[in-house]
Amino acid sequence: MNRTERLKERLGALGCACLREEPMSRHTSFRIGGPAELFVSPSDREQTAAVLAACREQEMPFFLMGNGSNLLVADEGVRGVVIAFGAPMSRIARQDGALLAQAGATLSQLCRFAQQEGLSGLEFAWGIPGSVGGAVRMNAGAYGGETKDVVTRVEALSPEGEPFETDAAGARFGYRTSRFAGGEIVCSAVFSLSPGNPEEIDARMAETLRKRVEKQPLDYPSAGSAFKRPKEGYAAALIDSCGLKGFSVGGARVSEKHAGFIINTGGATCRDVRELLERVRAEVFRQTGILLEPEVQLLGSRPEP
Repeated sequence: MNRTERLKERLGALGCACLREEPMSRHTSFRIGGPAELFVSPSDREQTAAVLAACREQEMPFFLMGNGSNLLVADEGVRGVVIAFGAPMSRIARQDGALLAQAGATLSQLCRFAQQEGLSGLEFAWGIPGSVGGAVRMNAGAYGGETKDVVTRVEALSPEGEPFETDAAGARFGYRTSRFAGGEIVCSAVFSLSPGNPEEIDARMAETLRKRVEKQPLDYPSAGSAFKRPKEGYAAALIDSCGLKGFSVGGARVSEKHAGFIINTGGATCRDVRELLERVRAEVFRQTGILLEPEVQLLGSRPEP
């Protein structure tokens, strides 16, 4: 029995759902990616800590993922363990005027739960295709709102698996980042919200979604905004001004509807997307002198080009 089989047996004994050679294309919004050596779904912070300990014992590398909406996985797949915070770790509960949500809950689930409970403050996040853990990690935001505006406490693990909690100040939120971008693991978060009328909240959510549908290429697989907003203007405007709308490599294309999105038009590979990202960056830099920073996270066994 090799170490992968030993680890799978150990994780199964912990009660975790554990899959061997699971295609990552099934778990990313890009619909791209080869197989994960092991794909594991823990159900709470304690089980996650046990998974981390088991990975260290077997000297297996691991990667934490949420909803896969900001992830580009190598065509060759992922060596080691992908720990996915999904359905088994997606509980949401009300705590007076706040909500406690596990990291695997989707933002859409959280927003709808809040609306039904008559709690306002999350309308900006309606339609963002991410998870609670991912939203906290990267301080997700849209339409004037950010995760940092509503998060008051985070329950997490250190990279070594030690549990800890922090308030919003300790989370060190910044533009599309937080302290958790450095390896600490978000397991759940408390969202402090305001009382509101459920029908009015629903109307604001509908308006947010209308704007998304109007401006974004939601009919194609993508990972959302491909580049972070630079200090000088907006990535989409810069890409558009450089005449790159519709530019493509293989099955990957700069969206004609929103130049900040790279879409999978069908059969796109990780190699296609990576080459397109680099060619767009190079052309924007050539024409404007501004070097765009990718917002998409790369994952896989393949070395950087």
